[in-house]
Amino acid sequence: MAKRQTMEAVDRTMQDITGEKLPFNGKKIIMECDFRQTSSSVSSCYMITCYFSPMKISALPVSLHLNLCSTFFRNDCKGSNCSGGECGVSKDRAKYKIIVIHGFDSSKDMKLPISQELIEELQIYFLSFDRAGYGESDPHPKRSVKSEAFDVQELADKLQIGSKFYIIGLSMGAYAVWSCLRYIPHRLSGVSLVVPFVDYWWPCLPSDLAKEVFELLLVQDRWTFRVAHYAPWLFHWWMNQKLFPSLSIMAGNMNIFCQPDLEFLKNLPPNPDDNTQEKTRQQGVYESLYRDIMAGYGKWEFDPMDITNPWPDNNGAAHIWQGFEDKIIPYKVNRFLSEKIPFIRYHEVKGKGHFLPFESGICEEIVRTLLA
Repeated sequence: MAKRQTMEAVDRTMQDITGEKLPFNGKKIIMECDFRQTSSSVSSCYMITCYFSPMKISALPVSLHLNLCSTFFRNDCKGSNCSGGECGVSKDRAKYKIIVIHGFDSSKDMKLPISQELIEELQIYFLSFDRAGYGESDPHPKRSVKSEAFDVQELADKLQIGSKFYIIGLSMGAYAVWSCLRYIPHRLSGVSLVVPFVDYWWPCLPSDLAKEVFELLLVQDRWTFRVAHYAPWLFHWWMNQKLFPSLSIMAGNMNIFCQPDLEFLKNLPPNPDDNTQEKTRQQGVYESLYRDIMAGYGKWEFDPMDITNPWPDNNGAAHIWQGFEDKIIPYKVNRFLSEKIPFIRYHEVKGKGHFLPFESGICEEIVRTLLA
């Protein structure tokens, strides 16, 4: 596959020769192979060329059912794209459509242990995508908690999965679910927040509870989250300075994990794809990881207690799944939220930690409960 710079060189050469300033001189370009390596430049040029070309009515999107790389364009950031993948039964056959939102330092290629038998039994269509700045999705300089909801909505509309859908958000990806509950509740059939992120500065949290759970974190993580919340303009410096330790999970500090999580990691089979981290961070750690932390722990436009019930007729629910032993997300905050927000159903799993959704029996229970 040609590199992006090669495609851009062809584009500039055609414009220089003809004096036309349209992408590829406005000509129809037929390209073959894996576009994921050039998705940003080719996608934007494709869309502009189709708009200006008198033959635009003949331009049809090609949907691949294997190794899919779909893109959609944000209204507030022209030319940016998000990458997504589909699995399960086809959209036309599906009874249930679920959008899966990955967590920190992850991507749409994350695999949940859901059997084909369950997928066929319930007729489920899954759609996952790289959140802004991750994997093959473009960075989003204005990224915020609020923008995550509209990214989800735009993705659903561009891929035409219907007016309503379910969402499963994992770990850090759960703040996108809170955003969807706040900004696009009319699109939601139900949601599951699995080992979900918590913001220790939510106004709804009693100060003694927030202090108690915050002090359960490693000291270096507490300082990292403080910098992200109070001084985001210093965050890049903080993550790269060598005087003090910064985020433990990026430093490989295993003290962040509880015993069940350590046992899970020990029993993981070898990963044949040793480029997973490189692909996840291909937009750079600042655009993927740092912006994710700054958005999550920055100033929110709302509080979870501000969210009204999206299902006043009891035809849906929000589920929180929490590992009791989880040291990354202490259980007390999510237990507190479930007691105060009436439309949340709380599932606390004894003897499990942060990796509970990657155990097949629990993962399938999460899906069945969401769709019940």
